[in-house]
Amino acid sequence: MAKFNKLQVLSAMVSTGMVPVFYHKDIEVAKNVVRACYEGGVRAFEFTNRGEFAHEVFGELTKWTAKECPEMIMGIGSVVDAPTAALYIQLGANFIVGPLFNPDVAKVANRRLIPYTPGCGSVSEVGFAQEMGCDLCKVFPGDVLGPNFVKGLKAPMPWSMLIVTGGVKPEEANLKSWFDAGVSCVGMGSNLFPADVIAAKEWGKITQLCKDTFSIVNQVRKK
Repeated sequence: MAKFNKLQVLSAMVSTGMVPVFYHKDIEVAKNVVRACYEGGVRAFEFTNRGEFAHEVFGELTKWTAKECPEMIMGIGSVVDAPTAALYIQLGANFIVGPLFNPDVAKVANRRLIPYTPGCGSVSEVGFAQEMGCDLCKVFPGDVLGPNFVKGLKAPMPWSMLIVTGGVKPEEANLKSWFDAGVSCVGMGSNLFPADVIAAKEWGKITQLCKDTFSIVNQVRKK
């Protein structure tokens, strides 16, 4: 069962401006990454459903996080169907993210008042997702669609809340282009978790990357 309500989840995502996107089959690595992000100011974390028995890792991770990082809001990503969404909700997912929009997932999430952020690649998809109760839609893949897609969509639909994932980097020029275009927040994966840093277990570097990213986000938002 979700620990945080819908308003708390969306508020954390938008107020901080960045949601890490991460998967690892090793629970100890996952714990260290979550703690590093937490110490870096992260309050909403997306663990992705990308490996065998990912749900087992997530279940253990959410229990651990509730005790060790009590303000961290754990969600699940890479969800494409309703049964998978229901499984992760039972394991404590506070929000659901997908690479595509599936109305059946929206129904499951809405029934439990859990945010569902589907991946959308067109204005029509965003519109349909909003009709199904998706407050925050994901522009995906971001590196293909680009900031101009966000800017173009927001012109006739200024009420839209958007997060972008794919091609987002912890760099001022990159982040400025997305926030200037009108996104509410960004999702960041591999660029926040360099493979060599994970392999060397240099958790402090991840914490610093998070802090640096938030600093840039705050700067570009003020501008």
